[in-house]
Amino acid sequence: MSTKKQPESDHLSIDEESRDDAVIGKAFRVSFAVIAALVIVGGTVFALSRRRPPPPPVKETELAEVKTRERPTVQMPRTPFSDITANVGIDFVHNNGATGAKLLPETMGGGVAAFDYDNDGDQDLLFVNSSDWPWDETSDRQATSALFRNDGGSFTNVSADAGLDLSDYAMGVAVGDFDNDSWVDVFITSLGKNHLYRNLGNGSFEEITESAGVAGDEDRWSSSAGWFDYDNDGDLDLFVCNYLEWSREYDQSQNFQLIGGGRAYGRPQNFQGTFPYLYRNEGDGKFTDVSESAGIQIRNPATGVPLSKSLGLAFCDFNQDGALDVVIANDTVQNLLLQNDGKGSFTDIGALSGIAFDSSGNARGAMGIDIASFRGPKALAVAIGNFSNEMTALYVAKTGTMQFYDEAVSTGLGPTTRLLLTFGLFYFDYDLDGRSDLFCANGHLEEDINRVQPSQHYEQPPQLFWNAGPQSDTEFVAVGAELVGKDLLKPMVGRGTVYADFDNDGDLDIVVTASGRKPRLLRNDQQIDHHWLRIKLVGDGVECNRDAIGSWVELNVGNRTLRQQVMPTRSYLSQVELPVTFGLGAATSVDQVTIVWADGYRQTIDDLEVDKAHTVERQ
Repeated sequence: MSTKKQPESDHLSIDEESRDDAVIGKAFRVSFAVIAALVIVGGTVFALSRRRPPPPPVKETELAEVKTRERPTVQMPRTPFSDITANVGIDFVHNNGATGAKLLPETMGGGVAAFDYDNDGDQDLLFVNSSDWPWDETSDRQATSALFRNDGGSFTNVSADAGLDLSDYAMGVAVGDFDNDSWVDVFITSLGKNHLYRNLGNGSFEEITESAGVAGDEDRWSSSAGWFDYDNDGDLDLFVCNYLEWSREYDQSQNFQLIGGGRAYGRPQNFQGTFPYLYRNEGDGKFTDVSESAGIQIRNPATGVPLSKSLGLAFCDFNQDGALDVVIANDTVQNLLLQNDGKGSFTDIGALSGIAFDSSGNARGAMGIDIASFRGPKALAVAIGNFSNEMTALYVAKTGTMQFYDEAVSTGLGPTTRLLLTFGLFYFDYDLDGRSDLFCANGHLEEDINRVQPSQHYEQPPQLFWNAGPQSDTEFVAVGAELVGKDLLKPMVGRGTVYADFDNDGDLDIVVTASGRKPRLLRNDQQIDHHWLRIKLVGDGVECNRDAIGSWVELNVGNRTLRQQVMPTRSYLSQVELPVTFGLGAATSVDQVTIVWADGYRQTIDDLEVDKAHTVERQ
């Protein structure tokens, strides 16, 4: 048997293939292991790179000691006021002509002026009266306005002798020396034609309405009025507000009703507005009506009818350009701020300035108005009294600007005034601490209002707000009877109100009129030992009007600057005294007095003694 032997080369190739397969398999296993290792290493590195660093160790920090902020101590002063009306001989009673028909004019009067008509150094009083209606039987009620001469502790009715016993359905008053003869003249507004009386300097007045050209239209209802030099020519011009387009027939045809029945006084919304008057003083006893050419006749942009339903009036050069601007408080329509361009023309910027509406963009039932420096010389504040359930407004602007913000709520004034219906109001420093306080005269329109609105009353208490200063949480604080006595806060149907130092003791007394009733003269009986300074300015009658209306007086007292404007036109239908009274608190001297006269001339005085009244003439 033979066996065939394979060639050696074949065995070699088989062995080589086996070795190659082994090498390849080993290489594959090594590569896989390397790849796996790389994947594991890469994954580990990736995982480590993604891992958040451990939080730093917690360190305990010692907390600062909590300190309670201490509020400044506020000590309200005790300043009693006494009703001395009857004791000093004032027996005036306002006659609104009401017999039950409830015609709207019956509930809107009347005004009062405090002024020195006989130049004897003390403040006299003129009460403006309405009258019985001509279609009613004549009653035994007083039918004339009344001038009471201040005889240094008592008052004497000199109306007839003075020629101011006007029998008309009159409303308001403005006083000013329009002819620069050093005797203060009188303008009285009415339902119908108005009246201008020139002071003859012998204790009597002469009516010159027709020759002066300021009677106005027979069918107008004029309200507040004021003297100011709008064109800076050295004499006083006259601005007259008009309220509504009113007639007896239209009023009665509306058939206004109280809820639950009974005739009610009409709503202003049901009457059309009217234009005010602006009379330019020509310097010869005559005036020219420049209302249209001066741009004060503002129309409703939607209807083209007259916009204004004007009750309150005030003047101030807000932007300090040397020309007096005009603020008008309108009833149920937007307030006006008439910016004076100094060239004889005005532009209404009420809406742009923020003074036209409340913070929600609504018009209010605005009546009385006043303006004062606020928080020192840094700001001006316009206070406007409004209808019930509408807060008294406090529009504040930085001095020199015309952008206002209503700060009634933040100062504490607004919430306290919401329920009451405010007519006249004014700023004054009743406690002589150097800050402007605020007084409000209140009273409703309807005698029966409590029957339909339990929260409302016809007679309402006046309000006195003490200025606690900006460092206090509540800047305006309502003063209670425990500090001022019951006489001041006794409910009444308040309308016009003014202040004046009737007894020349350095503090300011108050007069409040009442619709259809007696007024009140409230004597300030404070005994706080605060110091004071009274200054009466006298212009030269050429560059600056003789009454110096529109001038500013600034006092530097230590680190404080006190500032007041000579401006009798304020409140509602009324006029305050011309002299300005500064409270100095504990300060016993004044560092410097600076007067910025109405024509822009600056005068500095260094040596005015405190606790005295001074007269300063323009140099």
